[in-house]
Amino acid sequence: MARHEITFKRVVYELDGMTSAAVERDIEYATSAAGPLTMDLYRPRGTAASPQAAVIVVGGFPDVGVPLTLGCTSKDMEMVISWAQLIAASGMIAIAYTKQDPAGDAVRLIDYLRAHATALGVDANRIGIHASSGNVPVALSLLLQDSAAPIACAALACGYTLDAPESSVVADAARTWKFVNATAGKSVADLRADVPLLVVRAGGDQFAGLNHALDRFVAGALARDLPLTVVNHAGAPHAFDLFDPSEASRLVIQQILWFLRHNMR
Repeated sequence: MARHEITFKRVVYELDGMTSAAVERDIEYATSAAGPLTMDLYRPRGTAASPQAAVIVVGGFPDVGVPLTLGCTSKDMEMVISWAQLIAASGMIAIAYTKQDPAGDAVRLIDYLRAHATALGVDANRIGIHASSGNVPVALSLLLQDSAAPIACAALACGYTLDAPESSVVADAARTWKFVNATAGKSVADLRADVPLLVVRAGGDQFAGLNHALDRFVAGALARDLPLTVVNHAGAPHAFDLFDPSEASRLVIQQILWFLRHNMR
């Protein structure tokens, strides 16, 4: 099957040397009914003398054991690859991975990283997450109070978040776009209060109801006084990191990278 054109879109911001990140491909972290689940590790240039912070590029769409409508797995999309390269060029290990059960496999991946931290050169106490769009609900599931995942910080962009009792925006979008709504029935009250959280809002997001839900999420997080940073990219479209090659978009991408690096020093 030919790859969809979206799979070739890269982030509109670049760092010197990002494409020369050392990549360890297809490390098996778990098995599924449909076969092995694998991850790619992108490492900063140079040899680290001590374990390094790692950022997982969280995925909310299954891509093992299902028809691949885009023609490749998510970890082979240029969007994911270029984000991983940027993270590595910013001094952190980046991790992209395949999944069959997105919510469960994210936990299995983190368990594997912690169990094999020494061999992988990963600091088990400095694991952050980055997610966007329909991948955000799975990322949020890792931040729930009943989650055992030791997440150090989370950067979320243009994301579907949580439905209010009277709303089904996120649930409807999950059915339409086939991402996993891993926090269905949850609220801001269910989130941990000790994880630094960056939320990036695209002011011109064209997906109906997304910003309404996101704004309600932000208001709830502020009401709880969570460690929240909000960036409003005024007028920007959904997935601005791929479709809006403006100086403002590049600045927001820089802010995401700075947030991750700062909170995992």
